[in-house]
Amino acid sequence: MQAFFEFLKANPYILLFFTVGMAVYVGKFNVKGYGLGMVAAAVVVGCALATWASTYGVKLQLDNFAKSLFYYLFMYGVGLRVGPSFFNSLKKDGLKFTILAVVCSVMGLVLVVVGAKMFGLPPGAAGGILAGSQTMSAAIGTAEMAVTQGAYKLPAGCNAESVSAMIALGYGVTYIWGTIGIILVCKYLPRWWGLDAKQAAKEYEEDHGVANVDDSGLTGYRPAELRAYRLESTQTAGQTIAQFRQRTPQYRIINVVRGGEVLGADPGIKLLAGDVIALGGRLEDLTSNMGLIGPEVADATALNIPIDQAEVLVTNKAADGRVLRDFRHEDFAGQLQLLRIERGGVPIPLGADTSLLRFDVLFVAGLKSAVDKLAGMLGKVARPSTTTDLLTLSVGMVLGLLIGQINVPIGSFSVGLGNAGGLLLSGIFVSSIVSRLRFFGNTPNAARNILEDLGLVTFIAIVGINAGSTLLAQLTGKIALFIFLAGFIASTLPPILTWAIGYHLMKINPAVLMGGVAGARSHSGPAREASKEIDSSVPWVGFPVGYAVSGVLLTVFGYFAMVFS
Repeated sequence: MQAFFEFLKANPYILLFFTVGMAVYVGKFNVKGYGLGMVAAAVVVGCALATWASTYGVKLQLDNFAKSLFYYLFMYGVGLRVGPSFFNSLKKDGLKFTILAVVCSVMGLVLVVVGAKMFGLPPGAAGGILAGSQTMSAAIGTAEMAVTQGAYKLPAGCNAESVSAMIALGYGVTYIWGTIGIILVCKYLPRWWGLDAKQAAKEYEEDHGVANVDDSGLTGYRPAELRAYRLESTQTAGQTIAQFRQRTPQYRIINVVRGGEVLGADPGIKLLAGDVIALGGRLEDLTSNMGLIGPEVADATALNIPIDQAEVLVTNKAADGRVLRDFRHEDFAGQLQLLRIERGGVPIPLGADTSLLRFDVLFVAGLKSAVDKLAGMLGKVARPSTTTDLLTLSVGMVLGLLIGQINVPIGSFSVGLGNAGGLLLSGIFVSSIVSRLRFFGNTPNAARNILEDLGLVTFIAIVGINAGSTLLAQLTGKIALFIFLAGFIASTLPPILTWAIGYHLMKINPAVLMGGVAGARSHSGPAREASKEIDSSVPWVGFPVGYAVSGVLLTVFGYFAMVFS
C-alpha cells in the first residue's frame, strides 16, 4: 500500500479525482433511503485516504489554490440559484418563511457556539459542527476563511492545519444526524402536535385547487387539446371566427383550411360549410359538444401548426399575486399548456388558485402566438438553451472577488465578506438582473449544477485530504462524543422551535409548514419525505423561500461560528 500512496502523492491530480470519484460512488450507498450523499462522503473518503497514508509515513496534501478555486465556483453558483427568490422573499407571504428561516438559522448558530464553549471543544470544532449539524457543507469554506483572514485568532500551540482538521472532524461526526434528524423531525412534527397533516393537505388542495403532482408520473391525459372538425353545422356556418368566439368562449379556432388552402385564424374570416377547422380547448369541452361544428377528421394540413416551448419569467408587477384561474378567459386560453412552475429553482404544486410571484418561471408549450401573448402579459420569454454566457460568468466572478476585497475596520482587525461572500453576493445580483432582462447571462441549470456540485465536492474532498494527515493526533473518543452531542442539540431544537412559531403564531397550514421547516434548514430531503408521508405535494409550497434565505445565512454563519466560539 505504501507504493500506492507514494504514487498518489506524486500525482496530485489523480489523487484529487480518485477521491472525488470514490466520494460519488460511496455516496450512492444508503440504508432504507438514508445515506451520506456525495458531499459528506467526500470528506470521509478524503480523511480516510490521508489518515491511512499517514500510517505508512506518507503525507497526502493538495494545493490550497485548487481548493479555493473550486469553492469560489461553488459559491458563485449558489448565488445564481438563490438570487431571484432571495429578493422575492422579502415581501408578502414570503416574509413569513423568511422569518422562520432566520429564526432557525440563528438558533442553530447560537446553540453551536454555546455547545462548543460548554464542552470545551478544540479550536475549529464549532465551524465543523455548524456545517454538519445544519447540513450546510458550504459553511466549511467560510469557517476556514475566518482563520485565513485573521478574524479567528489561533490559540497558542495551534496551527491552521490542525484547525482545518478539526473543522473536518466536526463536520463528519455531526453530518449524519444533521441529515437524518431533520428528516425525522419534519416528518413527525405534526403527529407530536396531535395534527393530521394529510387532512390539512387535502383541505389546502381543495381550497387552492392544487393537484397532487407527485403521483401523476407519465400520463396520457392532456388538459388542453387540438382537434380538427369538418364544418357541417348550419348554426355555425356563416359566422366569423370573432362571432364564434363570442358565442362559445371556451373554444379557440386555431386554423381554417378551405379547399386545401390554409387560411389561418384571422377573426374576420367567415366560416363556410366544408371548411376544416382546427379547434383548441379543454379536453372536456372538445368532447361534450360534438354537434357544434361537425364530425372530427384527421386532417394533417389543418393540424400542422408549429408548437412552441418556452420558459416565461414573471417580471411584470401587475402579474404579481395573480392566480392561474384568472387566465381562463384570455385570448390564449386553450392554445397552450402550463407544464410546471418553478420558484427559486424548485417546482411548486399547480392549482387553479396558485398565485404567481415575480421571478417565477412558467414552463409552457403551445402555439407560438399564445406563448408570446402570455409572455407579453407576464414578463419575458426565454427559449430553452444549452449555451452558457461565459462573458457574464467572468464579469460576475471578477465583481465578486472585488467585493471580497472590501474590508471594514473593527477594533484591532478588519472584517469583510471575503472572496467567498463577495462571490455569493455577486451571484445573487447577477441572477436577479438576468432574471429581469433575460437577454444576456444565460446559465442553464445543468451548467449551474456543475458549478455547485463539482465545486463543492472537490473542495470538500481537498479539505478531507489535507485534514487527514493530522486527524489521528487530535481524535479521541471524548472529543467525538462531545462534538456529536453539540451537533445533536443544534440540529434538533431549531426546527422544533421553528414549527411552533409557524403553527401557533403565524397560523400556517401544517402541511405547508412541513416544507417551510425543511426550507428553513435548507434541506430538500425533509420536504420530499414529508410529501411521501402525507401523500401530497403541498409541503413544497412552503419550501422555496426559506431554502433560499437559510442557504445564504447558514453559509455565512460558518464564519461567525468560528469568531464567536
